[in-house]
Amino acid sequence: MDLARVAPAADLERTATELVACGSLEMNADRAPDARAIAAELPVGTRVYVNHLPRHSLEDSLAALVALREAGLEPVPHLAARRIGARQALRRYLERAVGEAGVAKVLVIGGDVRESAGPYADGTALLREGVLAECGVREVGLPGYPEGHPSIPRPVLARHLAERLAIARAQGLGVHILTQFSFAPARVVEYASELAREAPGVPVYIGLAGPTDPLRLLRFAQRCGVSASLRALRAQGMGAVQLVTHTDPMEQLVAVARHCALVPECNVVGVHLYSFGAAAETAAWMNRVLTAAKRQ
Repeated sequence: MDLARVAPAADLERTATELVACGSLEMNADRAPDARAIAAELPVGTRVYVNHLPRHSLEDSLAALVALREAGLEPVPHLAARRIGARQALRRYLERAVGEAGVAKVLVIGGDVRESAGPYADGTALLREGVLAECGVREVGLPGYPEGHPSIPRPVLARHLAERLAIARAQGLGVHILTQFSFAPARVVEYASELAREAPGVPVYIGLAGPTDPLRLLRFAQRCGVSASLRALRAQGMGAVQLVTHTDPMEQLVAVARHCALVPECNVVGVHLYSFGAAAETAAWMNRVLTAAKRQ
């Protein structure tokens, strides 16, 4: 079935705009001043995820979380389980994040390091401890991988997701799924359909690669394990210089919108823009999508 013919253009535009309006973006933990630039572009209450990179401690993100809350945005910190050195350090951080920045949601990821820095072997271990709910967190985001994970087999990923959903629900936590970005719209749509079957009713936010320079995008793509779609692009003769044009966020956004407009059981509720250190530029792109819809 040719979805481009079936979905009316007006429906695609409306759905694409809704996905951005309900969407989110990512910023670096050491870029607290970006909060005001993001707030100038996006609606009050927009979710902004603050990453937890290897070069940062958990506490390094507190200033960014507070700045986002003061700017009228919703701060959502990443918790990279394998990079957390001690249980008490995590508890102190969560208490400050909730108390000082009004944090209610977190994103729990494994943290791609070979050896755990502390007591958490993976995100499941962190969730199972119950510290999130005890410290006042009300909702947890879980990662999804349309192209799989570079070091975890697909069946294991599916088992981990089901287990984490069960743990979160047992603790009374709300749950959403946030996916890694991909350069293969067809695979993203297929994965969204899988999630609708495996996790019905759980809100899904589809990750998109935000606007950035080609070499940076290529570097992040290789690091994040989206090798399948990179290989497909290379097979088409797509070099790094052409990569960013071929994968403009709008192309991916339209593919997701088409899926949502045509599939009643779709549980995709928004998109998530990976900014690769360019949060202000990413927010400006999202603003252009929203502003263009208002003019029509």
